[in-house]
Amino acid sequence: MSSTTAMSTVTVRKLTVRHRRTAVLDAVDLDFAPGVHGLLGPNGAGKTSLIRVLATVAAPSGGQVELFGSEVGAKSGHRSRAAVRRRLGYLPQEFGYYPGFTVREFVAYVAWLKEMDAAAVPAAVELAVARVGLADRIDARVKTLSGGMVRRVGIAQAIVNDPDLLLLDEPTAGLDPEQRVEFRALIRELGSTSTVIVSTHLVEDVAAACTDVTLIEAGRIAYRGTTQELTALGGEDTGADGPDGNPIERGYTAALRAHRAAVARR
Repeated sequence: MSSTTAMSTVTVRKLTVRHRRTAVLDAVDLDFAPGVHGLLGPNGAGKTSLIRVLATVAAPSGGQVELFGSEVGAKSGHRSRAAVRRRLGYLPQEFGYYPGFTVREFVAYVAWLKEMDAAAVPAAVELAVARVGLADRIDARVKTLSGGMVRRVGIAQAIVNDPDLLLLDEPTAGLDPEQRVEFRALIRELGSTSTVIVSTHLVEDVAAACTDVTLIEAGRIAYRGTTQELTALGGEDTGADGPDGNPIERGYTAALRAHRAAVARR
């Protein structure tokens, strides 16, 4: 085992996910260590499928997935998956909730599902809710909140157990610009001790919060590198965005086009 793999929270080898006859992920190899990692790609590229497999809510069609050194997947038992899930935080793209619950009740319910120590739950709930800026709405019913507030409740339930692996699928959907700035600061803080994977189509969120980027195109890895390296692909930043967008957006487009050209030559 390499030193990189030994240090990784997530190790994926030849991961394949099929929906009917279509390979949504095609023999993907990835490693993620502590830090904040951006997951980019066009709609339908396979980002959500990857996040769902890592969250143990979907089984891979083939390959190997290890979280914290334990293999998860169709062959792993319930006890093994439960142990892994206690160390996970997950915000799906479509976030379901109980509208009649208060924010406090819902986040506490998720903490119970994660088998947290009952004595630690009240303080953990208050801290998670405060970190997403909803301390003043903690006893409001979720159904009375705006869409952006509900999304912040989703982030709170994902971080209530102080997870070692945090998986966020389009986390800033519905957040206003100020809230997105606060969210980026929060995940940078979380990434100092945990592995955070952010799947998004908002390149600027990745540029502001992530240390590195994985670009997925049609189920394959199209690019991996630091945010600075991706930005460099877009040319120098002159301080004013041109008609082709800012440097990291141009870098994203350049990386996609280079990958597509390489595929076409095969």
